[in-house]
Amino acid sequence: MSSSPNRGSKSATNSNNNNSRPTSKDGSKKNIWSSLLDGVANGKRLPEKNLLILGGTPDSQREFLDTLSADTSADPSLVNDKRRGKTPPIANHFALGYTYRDVLDADREDTLARVSAYLLSEPSLSFAPLLKPLLTPQSVPETLVVILMDWSDPWTWIRRLREWVRLLRSVLVSVDDETKIAMEETMTEWRDRKRGMDASAAAAASSGGPVTIPLGPGEWDEGLGIPMCVVCQGADKIEKLEKDHGWHEEEFDFILQFLRTILLKHGASLIYTTPFLANSLQSLIHSSLGIHSLLKRQSLKHNVIDRDKILVPANWDSWGKIRIIREGFDMEGVSTAWSIEIQDAPEPLDFEQPVENNTPEEDGGSAVTVFEQTIQDPRRDRTVAHASSNANGDSVEIETSDMQNFLSKQLEKLEQLKVEDEKDRANQQTPQLEMSPMDDQGRVNEHIGPVQFNMGGIQVDADDMLKKLKDREANRAQRKEGPPTSPGDEKAHNQALANFFAGLVKKPGSSPRGSPST
Repeated sequence: MSSSPNRGSKSATNSNNNNSRPTSKDGSKKNIWSSLLDGVANGKRLPEKNLLILGGTPDSQREFLDTLSADTSADPSLVNDKRRGKTPPIANHFALGYTYRDVLDADREDTLARVSAYLLSEPSLSFAPLLKPLLTPQSVPETLVVILMDWSDPWTWIRRLREWVRLLRSVLVSVDDETKIAMEETMTEWRDRKRGMDASAAAAASSGGPVTIPLGPGEWDEGLGIPMCVVCQGADKIEKLEKDHGWHEEEFDFILQFLRTILLKHGASLIYTTPFLANSLQSLIHSSLGIHSLLKRQSLKHNVIDRDKILVPANWDSWGKIRIIREGFDMEGVSTAWSIEIQDAPEPLDFEQPVENNTPEEDGGSAVTVFEQTIQDPRRDRTVAHASSNANGDSVEIETSDMQNFLSKQLEKLEQLKVEDEKDRANQQTPQLEMSPMDDQGRVNEHIGPVQFNMGGIQVDADDMLKKLKDREANRAQRKEGPPTSPGDEKAHNQALANFFAGLVKKPGSSPRGSPST
């Protein structure tokens, strides 16, 4: 009987526990469902990657994104039908632009990652506050900087590249300490790839003893804390530079050596691209971001032979490989001058100023000055030559336009002529026939064909007979004008012709058919 109160207290306690959430040992409530949902959401969350696209125009930036997201499957029409109208818009006309792209696997079904692209066209220091929030300890390892150049003005590349590096350095210096630590770890990981060590190998080496493989000269001297890639678009314009401006292999080799020497200091990659042609841009960007297909292994192979398909992956290049392109290139001087120049704050881009008017500090010791003295703007030289030729009254150079521009202008002219022709037809009140059978009987006969008829089983060509009769009449006219002929001879000739045709008509065993057939 004494146990009944205890039994009642236990039942009361159980009822209270049924109405409340489970509690932990320390008595604090824990939401089991929330933790389960968060775990599922984290499992399904896409890996997020970031692209910081610097330079170029809004159109060239769109071209880069289109090439990056182009379908390389065997049957791209299926994917185009599936994804038509689902391409995110690109907002890149004002200050810092943004868009995103989903990276699909080889089967075009699974999504490997979502790439957020931030776009900036001008290396102005006023845009630095817009870039700083993009760099956090979490985003730095998942970010790649892409600097766009174009073959329409290669003489501006080194100056543009210098100002972009200066802007990036000013932004990276201003981040907090935690972000700086993340950048140092990222650069260490990329340098270890150059040394042939992954993260596990590096940890094992550090536990067993220090193992250091030294870097080559000029490698990773100026790491920015973020991986970088330089994309030179429009490689199809190389042929135009060669034909219209007289460029030779020396100029193209000098540009390539200069770029590779500078990018080697930052551990950056380099690629030349051509619109509407397959290239390795997608593989290069995806591998730099750590995006790998689960179904198809993509190989990334360097190419330093084809001048319009150059591909130099990160951690592949060296001074020895750059030197064999062409002897006489001063890699030591360019590397030293570049390290000095990028220390300053970014300056406004001004390509109208001649190279000779640079500041005394830049004369002779600036990498940009050395480059621009060798690779000069041919349009400036042509302007000077044109001015001198106008002064002398003679000119031997003819400026040619781009093929696409020429064809577009011709199309506009054809459309204008078409409109004028339509107006002329509309103004004509009484349209005339282009061909009259009475005016041009020969054309009608060509369409109808020869007229023949059967006389007594013999096929007679009416045209041939008509021609003979016309010739006969012409001969008669000539005889009338010439010496007089005997009337008896002419009468006998006519009687012979009549007897001949009468014999054909009255041939025994046949019935004449005199109706011509066409």
